[in-house]
Amino acid sequence: MNAARTILLTKVLIDGTGHAALRNGAMLIENGRIAAVGPRARIERSARGAHTVDASELVAVAGLINLHAHLDMDGSPDFMTSALLMTEQTSTLMGVRSAREALHAGITTLRDLGTKFATAISVRDAIKRGWTDGPRVVAAGRVVCMTGGHCWFIAHEADGPHEMRKAVRENLKLGADCIKVIATGGVLSPGVEVGSSQLDVDEMEVAVREAHKAGRRVAAHAIGAAGIVNALHAGVDTLEHGCYLTDKALALLRSTKATYVPTLAAPHNLYAHLSELPDYAARKTRDVYEAHRESFRRAMKADVPIGAGADSGTPFNFHSKFVTELECMVALGMPAEQALAAAGPTAAAALGLASEIGTLEAGKSADVVLVDEDPRKDIKSLRDVRAVVACGKFYRIKQ
Repeated sequence: MNAARTILLTKVLIDGTGHAALRNGAMLIENGRIAAVGPRARIERSARGAHTVDASELVAVAGLINLHAHLDMDGSPDFMTSALLMTEQTSTLMGVRSAREALHAGITTLRDLGTKFATAISVRDAIKRGWTDGPRVVAAGRVVCMTGGHCWFIAHEADGPHEMRKAVRENLKLGADCIKVIATGGVLSPGVEVGSSQLDVDEMEVAVREAHKAGRRVAAHAIGAAGIVNALHAGVDTLEHGCYLTDKALALLRSTKATYVPTLAAPHNLYAHLSELPDYAARKTRDVYEAHRESFRRAMKADVPIGAGADSGTPFNFHSKFVTELECMVALGMPAEQALAAAGPTAAAALGLASEIGTLEAGKSADVVLVDEDPRKDIKSLRDVRAVVACGKFYRIKQ
């Protein structure tokens, strides 16, 4: 259903701005956007004759934003083998399926940070055209790494500033919304260590300059301490993983105002399935697990911006289980309301879309998740999504 003028009735409406929750709240949706939010009686008076959706037994929150996903990965245990065997057709079809799963989990905006053939761009466009259901997709195209670097099997390999410039421009030509660079080794690639620095500062500076010239933002995969600092010196906009955050890195996060996207769900799921992983991945998971958790705690204490991204698609980390990321944040000491904001206004700001998404306010896209209970009291309530509104279109997930 996509009525041009619809009133959504709720038990509790949490707008995500920090204001008090609105009991018996309502929202007027017109042509995919929020026209008004307020008490039920006032909204009904102001919009007589509008179609009404009665969700008065449910709690409404802003649509969730996942800042880190790989749409053509499905949680298989051997990430590299799956990627090497993947065809472009399979990548696209899997992307369509993953996008639908994400939407049904309450994700209304998803940043894809690397598909093998840049197929997330095609999935994004198919969703926009109404050919398939899915969230708003912000697509990075192909990741950019050094020759033989982490994720070389899905990446554009580039060495030196000139090749980096070419790689970024080719991604932009394909229609990429953002750029992702690989600053360090990673857990899921054999033959590279997580602490090793990979792309150099001058290479990443070129990526940032080219992306920013085109109005795009840059994400950096960065696990090891030196590579994290390199990426932040280069001016990246978001720092992904950040398993070894030093005092210097935290100071740079504060001064550059880059957003930290910890992707806690990725090692959480890997650690729970160590015996099913390739040996190299299991060993590196053990190496980073506790350091990663401690880095997250330190980032919270340092009060740097923290956005929610699950690294969805990596082993045992399914697109339908994004809430695991928020549950990990809460388990490590983040208040549930702040975790919800990490998948709301903080994530929207990291994407440069704060005026469009992230909160339930007049003028913004009508992106809403409906659940039984208040997730600020129990973040696990987001596991059971009853319905989703994405760009004003209603999807009934469960009766």
